[in-house]
Amino acid sequence: MQDRELLIYGSYGYSGDLITRRAIERGLSPILAGRDVNALRRQAQELDLEYRVASLDDAAALHTALAAVRTVLHCAGPFIHTSRRMADACLQAGAHYIDITGEISVFERLAARDAEARARGVMLLPGAGFDVVPTDCLAVHLAERLPGSTELVLAFESTGGISRGTAGTIVEHIGAGSLVRREGELRRVPLGHSTRLVDFGNGERLTVAHPWGDLSTAWRSTGIPNITVYRATSRAELRLMPILRAGLPLLAARPVQRLLRTVVRRQVHGPDADARRTGSSRFYGEVRRQDGAVAAARLHAPEAYTLTAHTAVACAERTLAGDVRPGYATPGMAYGPDFVLSIAGVRREDLFPVDRSPLTVNRRS
Repeated sequence: MQDRELLIYGSYGYSGDLITRRAIERGLSPILAGRDVNALRRQAQELDLEYRVASLDDAAALHTALAAVRTVLHCAGPFIHTSRRMADACLQAGAHYIDITGEISVFERLAARDAEARARGVMLLPGAGFDVVPTDCLAVHLAERLPGSTELVLAFESTGGISRGTAGTIVEHIGAGSLVRREGELRRVPLGHSTRLVDFGNGERLTVAHPWGDLSTAWRSTGIPNITVYRATSRAELRLMPILRAGLPLLAARPVQRLLRTVVRRQVHGPDADARRTGSSRFYGEVRRQDGAVAAARLHAPEAYTLTAHTAVACAERTLAGDVRPGYATPGMAYGPDFVLSIAGVRREDLFPVDRSPLTVNRRS
């Protein structure tokens, strides 16, 4: 049966559970999987679903878990530690791989396996959630509106809070600083190296440059060589940036990392149902061409984790239905710029051409 050919790994985590429940709402009966037998058993009994126990460290167990599976929706992060082993298992089993990472290093590593995946007829589709479905689809849309664009700016804001998994990933990468893409190459830049005022449709917000996944994915989706991504911030946070920059080596130290991970486990639980219901996310995109032409657009969408559950399951449904692009793909490459508009509560707004120079502070190359 088609609905039994989807396996959700890490189904009992915060995002994994939301995704699993969304899959059930859509009429699917996914197989649940992960390494925690007790958590799996409780979830499977509650939802009346099959489950398979497998650690990512056990290649044989993973191979057994993926038996008769056509698509894996991988939800166990940080993906820098988990994606390679699951991708290995999927390629061996001939199962399509989908995950919800936002980690640039993961996108880059999976993109490097494009030829291997094409040879096996397997699709590798990372970033099927809030990172990076809306921004990737927006980037592809704008690139189609203004062919030949050489610069892409993306920005986002979201309300509602973060999950333990997201916080853990932030801790994992907190010592790395920031990134931009220039002339097709990823370049490391100081944390908070530039800011910009962005109108997401509810008045201008201050945003700061941020190492978002689109620095990898949008480049492959659009071919635009110069990309900067901004996230909403506050002036209070910006005042802390010099302190954070000075403390990056300390934040990356193992004892500090262990302490931060402990704090995350004890203090971060993820937005509750009310926060997800009342929260929202907004996105802005802008492309420029060397002749001065500019195009811009906005997206309005549900809260980030709600959006992730809907987009991840939608990607799985498309894959199960045979809508597959073998090799490495981004959401926009696989399903086109209007894919995000198929998600309830998402709307896109094309703007008149704009000609605004970004407000920059503390800009460093």
